[in-house]
Amino acid sequence: MRELVDVHYPDAACIRVVQDILSTHSAGALYEDFPPAEAKRILRRFEFHYTPKHASWLNMVEIEIGVLRGQCLDRRIDDSGRLISEIAAWEQQRNGAGARIKWMFTTEKARAKMSRAYPITPKES
Repeated sequence: MRELVDVHYPDAACIRVVQDILSTHSAGALYEDFPPAEAKRILRRFEFHYTPKHASWLNMVEIEIGVLRGQCLDRRIDDSGRLISEIAAWEQQRNGAGARIKWMFTTEKARAKMSRAYPITPKES
């Protein structure tokens, strides 16, 4: 975390960190590794975002990667510089168009697919 603040993003006012394992990441961990003043200095630059405990957000990421593959990476690009610029152009176009993922996995579909995890309650029968 200190490397992010001091080396990779020294000029950033805010560094957003997305974490997916709530139980192993905490601001308090910095206080275990650094003196309080140093931990506070590092933490001042971070904004933490926690992903849902369920995995549906991962499915959305996989969908977006699939769109990237189909719209941008559907051909051989043998130069890393060109690959980076092609992906950046695709990202700019997609963001500019306000592209969104239409999430269609409803509660009913979840119950059908994972019936053991969703028992029928008396209210529903």
